Amino acid sequence: MGKGKFYITTAIAYTSGTPHIGNSYEIVLADSIARFKRKDGYDVYFQTGTDEHGQKIELKAQEQGVTPKQFVDGVAGEIRRICDALNTSYDHFIRTTDGYHERQVQKIFKRLYDQGDIYKGYYEGMYCTPCESFWTESQLVDGKCPDCGREVKPAREEAYFFKMSKYADRLIEYINTHPEFIQPVSRKNEMMNNFLLPGLQDLCVSRTSYKWGIPVDFDDKHVVYVWMDALTNYITGIGYDADGASSEQYRRFWPADLHLIGKDIIRFHTIYWPIFLMALGEPLPKQVFGHPWLLQNDGKMSKSKGNVIYADDLIDFFGVDAVRYFVLHEMPFENDGVITWDLMVERMNSDLANTLGNLVNRTISMSNKYFGGQVENKRVGVDADLFGVVADTYARVSKKMDELRVADAITEIFALFKRCNKYIDETMPWALAKDESQRDRLATVLYNLLNGILVGASLLEPYMPDTSARIMAQINAEPVDFAVLEACAEQGDIAKAAALYPETNRVTETPEILFARQDLKEIIERVDAMFEARKAAAGAAAEQSAAETPADGIDIEPKETIAYDVFDQCQFRVGEIIDCKEVPKSKKLLCSQVRIGSEVRQILSGIKQHYSPEEMVGKKVMVLVNLQPREIAGMTSEGMLLCAEDAEGRLALVVPEREMPSGAEIC
Repeated sequence: MGKGKFYITTAIAYTSGTPHIGNSYEIVLADSIARFKRKDGYDVYFQTGTDEHGQKIELKAQEQGVTPKQFVDGVAGEIRRICDALNTSYDHFIRTTDGYHERQVQKIFKRLYDQGDIYKGYYEGMYCTPCESFWTESQLVDGKCPDCGREVKPAREEAYFFKMSKYADRLIEYINTHPEFIQPVSRKNEMMNNFLLPGLQDLCVSRTSYKWGIPVDFDDKHVVYVWMDALTNYITGIGYDADGASSEQYRRFWPADLHLIGKDIIRFHTIYWPIFLMALGEPLPKQVFGHPWLLQNDGKMSKSKGNVIYADDLIDFFGVDAVRYFVLHEMPFENDGVITWDLMVERMNSDLANTLGNLVNRTISMSNKYFGGQVENKRVGVDADLFGVVADTYARVSKKMDELRVADAITEIFALFKRCNKYIDETMPWALAKDESQRDRLATVLYNLLNGILVGASLLEPYMPDTSARIMAQINAEPVDFAVLEACAEQGDIAKAAALYPETNRVTETPEILFARQDLKEIIERVDAMFEARKAAAGAAAEQSAAETPADGIDIEPKETIAYDVFDQCQFRVGEIIDCKEVPKSKKLLCSQVRIGSEVRQILSGIKQHYSPEEMVGKKVMVLVNLQPREIAGMTSEGMLLCAEDAEGRLALVVPEREMPSGAEIC
């Protein structure tokens, strides 16, 4: 019997650019909680995604000479790729450009307008474009945006407003009677004292100064303002319907058990979002946790400072699980964490290579050396202290996870590994091996070590899933079910906890090195070279952009002239790529499912070196549709995607300049 449902969400990432490791930390944190809850017997639904509308996106797309949809398609694909690279186990990746989400946002807006919660007026104030927020003069800090510190400009425009004050007292009462709702407590105090108790102003929920947003369907001059669009993803993504026909999945999982967000957007999630839900008559999420930031040792990461660290950088240097360990272990519960290259090397060498890796390596090596890889539990000797740690670790880890103290939970697991290392020093297996009369004691010691490693590696899976699996493979065992560990802890069954490792197993003959020690000097040299290469590439790109003129065009060998009626036989239409996968055993081919009007076609294209499958999904492309189908690599291709090619052989898909419907004829 399971323990019930658990719905966890991250904030959806804004598609203005590639996220750095400080942004990516959140998805790893959420993933570790989701994985732990799954192993602990919960029916888990884990949602993440991207926030894709707003003036900032519109401006960035203009700068790059692409449509906003083309711009967000590329960035959303990159964000999803990073989530996958960090081995996160999300169940659903929502995009606010998804059609089902946009339809529900329009329905929610109309419903709230019809019931009198939204009204039309004018907004005047100081506007911050990066934050997409209006501010009064009194709210500014040194004349700048209080959230990001950037310049603000006076703005006035027609807008729809939400009557926040109508629900303020009800929200205050809810927060006071649900102390677990906002965590940590310091975030709760900030919201109450700085925003709720002084009185809420009505909230601007539409804009007319830009077009890249979800249209207000009964007033098409307006688009829905970012927060009503973005926040509602938590319910639209699981099947909410504003007309009352919500899905079974929605009824199963809402309210969310945990919204995991950065501390900088706590106000929107603990004031605006609960009030929207109250107006809709829906339950409030059970908990909103505003996690701290992961900073460089010289402050926040920024491209202007040239100190941005991306997840790919760290994975390349240390591997996925080492990165997961570092960002989870080094982030305090409430205060900001710090990321430095020397600290990462220190953790890699001391915690991962020494405490964990060396423990597994030594234990397997001694099991092979003294017993041919198969160790029996002879139950000789008194090892109560080690048994107690093995039996109690699950309970300590579980308690920390219930409190969302993930770093402390990992520390408890590594305390078990450290206790096993101390046990080696205490029992000195190498000395026992010299005395034949101590052979059964030696077997017991090695069995106890394998048992401790099994329990620790089982608990480690939510945080370092690949490492856990590699350890299991080396000790030839399956992870211990958390229900078994929980029963041992609750019943005080130390004897059972001390004998979970199967006695008939044979460990691997040659232990694998889990984590190689790193040389700090070499790492720093590589880091310096990486940043220098980035600066050089950025400088070269800037020079190339400045030097580009019409003379930069290229000439190609012309083909024979054809008659117009020959060309007229070709039919070109707009297609939307709804799915894309790599073709197995092919270095060039991608297989795309392309929606063209009411039909979906499979089209193979030799563009794998230029586009990832994630980048392809969502793109509107130009398709030659009346090309005879042909077999390529054992698969049928039913058309052709048109691309441009430059002098260096780089390809770019031909896409509509403006947003066009799938199936539109190109003439």
